[in-house]
Amino acid sequence: MASTDGLDQVDEQLKAVIDNLYMLICQAHEFRGSQTTDAMTFEIKRLIQNLLSLCQTARTLPTGLPSEIIEYVERSRNPDIYTREFVELVQRLNQQLKGRSQAFADFRDILAREMAGALPDCKQDIIMVVESTGGKAPS
Repeated sequence: MASTDGLDQVDEQLKAVIDNLYMLICQAHEFRGSQTTDAMTFEIKRLIQNLLSLCQTARTLPTGLPSEIIEYVERSRNPDIYTREFVELVQRLNQQLKGRSQAFADFRDILAREMAGALPDCKQDIIMVVESTGGKAPS
């Protein structure tokens, strides 16, 4: 709950910073002498205050970066490359896991069919086990 409150606070502070920057852009575009200079000075002071409060609030947020990413960046490498490599690794492992899962399912079905043929008295138990593990009952 505290982290969402902190995120909401950071969100509001970011909006305030954006408003300050927008006001500065408008004042620079509509520059009219000393009055605009005073307004811009005031807006810059508010911008600095908002940035300081944003930095202080942001420090309280929980951040957890894996050490691998920090090391990657310290070696002047792009973290997007790390992310891409990580995604490719996960996809490869998921494909292997899917293949193993399919192989075990095929083995279960073959074993159930052979057991039902060899042990006709246990056929109902075999059907129950196969169906409870997500397979089709042997015919």
